[in-house]
Amino acid sequence: MIGFLNLPGLSRLKAGLSKTRDQISRLMGRPVVDEDWYEEVESALITADVGAQNSAQIVADLRRSLKAQPVDTTTHPQGLRERLASLLASRLATIAPPPAQEGSLAHSDRAGPRVIMLVGVNGAGKTTSIGKLAHHFQRQGQRVVLAAGDTFRAAAREQLMTWGERNGVDVIAQAEGDPAAVAFDAVKAGQARGADVVMVDTAGRLPTQLHLMEELKKVKRVVAKAQADAPHEVWLVVDGGTGQNALVQTRAFDEALGLTGLVVTKLDGTAKGGVLLALAAQRPIPVQFIGVGEGLEDLQTFDPQAFASALVD
Repeated sequence: MIGFLNLPGLSRLKAGLSKTRDQISRLMGRPVVDEDWYEEVESALITADVGAQNSAQIVADLRRSLKAQPVDTTTHPQGLRERLASLLASRLATIAPPPAQEGSLAHSDRAGPRVIMLVGVNGAGKTTSIGKLAHHFQRQGQRVVLAAGDTFRAAAREQLMTWGERNGVDVIAQAEGDPAAVAFDAVKAGQARGADVVMVDTAGRLPTQLHLMEELKKVKRVVAKAQADAPHEVWLVVDGGTGQNALVQTRAFDEALGLTGLVVTKLDGTAKGGVLLALAAQRPIPVQFIGVGEGLEDLQTFDPQAFASALVD
């Protein structure tokens, strides 16, 4: 388990996933494992937005596992929880962050800062996530520069500048202007100021708004002109409460930009946290962080084992 998930972190994770866990956990204390029980587990997974086909496959795996190695719920009451958690964790492992990115994002062999573009639909929580990520990276001793690339919404620029003041990080912004120009200036500022990380905020847009998706491609191209190997990451911020629609968003943004990661927000306000299992099955792009609350510490590095345990414990 990643060291970031200490006891307080695990407690916040479990609390944040309570609405999703309620769909599944109530079945894990049953003394009898019969056909009705399997059907109820499958229904609970579907309700949690794991997806019908994926839920059926998980239950089939669980059935085979319990047949090969039965659990005595009398002597081992946690046995069913542990067995299901193990199966879920193995599936979620396909979307775990790469080991090199679990720690510091700074690399001594890179000429400039690590540049991360954050994209997504309106209301997914991009700007708030950037503020929390700035706090996270600063805790690792890294210097951060933020680019207020959402030039369409004045409130977004002001919100990001507030986060910058709160975290004590530089924010590159323009009252009006081209988002690509803001991103370019931010990367150059990051280079000049010795930053470790530059995060580029972008305006929310639907993947069906083709002209706005083209604008994101332009931002990506211009960032590469500021620093040849950038952007190093393109992360999609997706609202966990959108459920299966997260798959549609992920597919569309990935095809347009080549995503390297996901930030799944607002899992504390939904019973659809099982969508991460659907993502693991259909679009295995690494989940870098998950949001399980409104606090700074509630944006957590994604850990498949901890997440699976929190779903059933």
